[in-house]
Amino acid sequence: MTNTTFTRRTLMRAFAATAVAAAPVMANATGLLRGAGDIRRLNMYNGRAGESLNMIYWIEGEYIAPALEEVNYFMRDWRTDGVIGINLSAVDIMAATHNLMETTEPYTLLSGYRSPETNALLRRRSSGVARNSRHMVGEAADLRMQSRSVGQMFSAARACNAGGVGRYSRSNFVHIDCGPVRSWGG
Repeated sequence: MTNTTFTRRTLMRAFAATAVAAAPVMANATGLLRGAGDIRRLNMYNGRAGESLNMIYWIEGEYIAPALEEVNYFMRDWRTDGVIGINLSAVDIMAATHNLMETTEPYTLLSGYRSPETNALLRRRSSGVARNSRHMVGEAADLRMQSRSVGQMFSAARACNAGGVGRYSRSNFVHIDCGPVRSWGG
């Protein structure tokens, strides 16, 4: 009986993965973060590694462990090849923000996980890097899109009302994290 349940669930996930193009777009990020909706997807490109990720990681209330492992690897520290578990709330906020922008363009990932060594290196180069950055614990990402302005991305992320959102207009990216609700930047 257990084997049949597992097989059915596996088939349902495979079907959902192939039918995702027909899934409705979520209009309410707050509802999405509370668990509304059937499917959550993360769509990103990492130029430094030359890798793309366009993956369903959550279906009908359940996270998909192999998909999350791929997200963790994709968001690794490219300087050290270090991998950490990316916080599920951070992944959900990124996905909800993307849904609100109603685009199929992937995020460009500038920075996901940062090892303490990488964070220290970046702090020596820039005063804008926090000593205890949420990047070091897998709770943050710095993202960019060509089809959306920094202001549009910032507004969409803030509409989620979850975590921190930083606007870095001069550097053309938005910081999203799953810490306390706050925003900064110009």
